[in-house]
Order: sequence, then structure tokens, then C-alpha cells
Amino acid sequence: MTTPLSAPMCPVQCARCGSTVRVRKNSLPHTTVQWTAQAVASCYEFAPHLASGTQCALIRHCGALRDSIEAAVARGDLEVDAMEVSDSA
Repeated sequence: MTTPLSAPMCPVQCARCGSTVRVRKNSLPHTTVQWTAQAVASCYEFAPHLASGTQCALIRHCGALRDSIEAAVARGDLEVDAMEVSDSA
């Protein structure tokens, strides 16, 4: 059985800016996103905050990336932890 922490991180590309991040869907509502410095700098939602001095950790999320992650799940490109899906069914 695979636990959420041992499930692989998968690349997901943002449909808006083209940045690629690594993602793991631990459950339907919980997503782990691993950003690179390049992805943060090219993100349309993060870059303006960073330019104004906001620390990256204080930015909640990128809506466009969230939509891209949900689309990857819907296409089957990104799997949700099977244990969580079966428990919520």
C-alpha cells in the first residue's frame, strides 16, 4: 500500500504561464506543491507579490495552477491517493 508521503511527486504545467511544479495529491482536498525558483519568478500570480517584497511562503496559492492541477486529476495525469478516494466514496 502506498502512503501519501511515499507517493511520487508528478510534474504539472500551469496552463496560464507554463511554469512546471511538482505535485502530489494526498487526498481530494489536500495537495502538496513543490515550487522551483524559476516557477515562482514566472508565475503571473506570484511574481507581482515577490516584486513588492512579499515572502513566497505568505502567498496562499496560484488560482491558475490550482485549475491546472484539477485538470490533470480529471485527465488522469495526476492520481489522488487511492486510500483517501476509497475512504470518501
